[in-house]
Amino acid sequence: MSSDANLNVLWARALLEELARGGVRHAVVCPGSRSSPLALACARTEGVRTWSVIDERSAGFFALGLAKQSRAPVVVVATSGTAGAHFYPAVIEAALSHVPLVVLTADRPLELQGWGAPQTVAQARFYGEHARLFADLGQPEASDVALGHLRATAARAVATAMRAPRGAVQLNVPFREPLAPTPEPFGEERLSALAKAGRPGAPLTRIVPPAPVPDPAALEDVRRRIAATERGVIVCGPRDEADGFAEAISALSLATGYPVLAEATSQARYGGGPLTVSHYDALLRHAPFAKAHRPELVLRFGGGLTPKVPQQWLDASGADIVLFSDGGALFDPAHRAALVVEGSAVAACEALARGLSRGAGKWAQGFLGAERLARAALEAAFAERPEVLDEPRIAREVVAALPAGAPLFVSSSMPIRDVDAFAPASAVPLRVLANRGANGIDGIISSALGMAAAAGRPAVLLTGDLALLHDVGAFVTAARARVSLTVVAVNNDGGGIFSFLPIAQAAKPDEFEALFGTPHGVDLSHAAALGGARLHRPTTPAALRAAVREGLEGGLHLVEARVDRASTVDEHRRLFARMAAALGDGPWA
Repeated sequence: MSSDANLNVLWARALLEELARGGVRHAVVCPGSRSSPLALACARTEGVRTWSVIDERSAGFFALGLAKQSRAPVVVVATSGTAGAHFYPAVIEAALSHVPLVVLTADRPLELQGWGAPQTVAQARFYGEHARLFADLGQPEASDVALGHLRATAARAVATAMRAPRGAVQLNVPFREPLAPTPEPFGEERLSALAKAGRPGAPLTRIVPPAPVPDPAALEDVRRRIAATERGVIVCGPRDEADGFAEAISALSLATGYPVLAEATSQARYGGGPLTVSHYDALLRHAPFAKAHRPELVLRFGGGLTPKVPQQWLDASGADIVLFSDGGALFDPAHRAALVVEGSAVAACEALARGLSRGAGKWAQGFLGAERLARAALEAAFAERPEVLDEPRIAREVVAALPAGAPLFVSSSMPIRDVDAFAPASAVPLRVLANRGANGIDGIISSALGMAAAAGRPAVLLTGDLALLHDVGAFVTAARARVSLTVVAVNNDGGGIFSFLPIAQAAKPDEFEALFGTPHGVDLSHAAALGGARLHRPTTPAALRAAVREGLEGGLHLVEARVDRASTVDEHRRLFARMAAALGDGPWA
């Protein structure tokens, strides 16, 4: 057993040991003096890869991306004062999208609190109800009791971050000086082996979560409903888990004969089964089709839906809605669900499919036939303007350029809506993530960087220009971490999504442009230069695809696709109208 230089070194080492034994494999550290013992412990703990990020806001979202991709808890460290407050947006997103983070906020000792000491603020419960657990670890103490409490609390914290519903936990860690690992006696010889080293290979206190097995009686009830109901649909919202969900949903859809309305970030659209429907937003805007295909039973998986029309259609259908919640969350704002089944979604699919073999009957064929018509109309519309690069086309081309297994991160606002509407399902399996908990546009580049870092391969981000400007410092993070990422930025010089909202007609043109359109006029080449990224400015779909594929070979790339914001609304409406017109009056089977 190695000797520790001083008590702070021992305290921080014991803390990181327990977190690593609980499953932590990545730590994101921001520079600071009070957090020095924690930073060194992260760097020196076996099995933990440490990333250095200058800005706390970027660090929080970088850690979030690491955890979203790896589905394992990630540590993020800040010094005392306001530093930890900059993690708050990422903590909120972690809470709402069920991402496990362990936030370590270094703090000043008790005697400096409330007496005007610099860089000292009240850090207890920094994140309010958005943290799954808060604990102040107290002043380091050279006793078996104190070290046992430290280790057990660390084990409990990482287990809480991983238990459904997953989320962030905060451990506040005060230190007195010396903050550097300078030798100082602290009575190490009086400590037991258990206090100094814990249980090598296992947490001091191993907390076994309840098995995520759905209730058999509830599943049997749902199976009976499925057997008695031909007109059913499976709806898959955003979901991060990489647990064979696409295969399980495909088997369930074939067993039930229910089409799968799969969002781009559901992990069920790309590489999904033959009953996958991706143009459901366009189909359900066509009144005759929407009326003729009202379901009687809905099986809901994943988070809340991105487009409004499908959700409104489900809410108004009068269908019996069953929610499957494998993360402990409820996504039912209109309170239409009659039953919520908690537990593994994959296990639920496997249990429900057992003994059923309805196949793709006339009901499912109606959805698939309409999907084929809508897709053909969309492709024809794109083919008529082969050199035009607008927002729907950008979404389609970025997805089409990706090889099997490629990681794609998609920003909130218009990019996620465009991918969902215009980048159809394919047999190519893709990992598609987005921050759809709070649906914000902050920290998007940093989140994508975390995804790429955890994936260990080049990734692609599709974002808007405002989201890029919100997180422009992430280009510094990318350069320092040497993470390969291709940032495809749709630059419409402002907030394009507001043109789709009622405020666009209600406000005066000059008011709308100043307060909502918010043109910025920024030359994005400066953002590329900030991180030493290679800049691409494609003007055609073919050039965009080539730029994305070049980016996937490695390195940091910024692909700026300039579009006209004034024509965006009309182009979206034109494409939706084209797809709807292609459906005609049926029949669609």
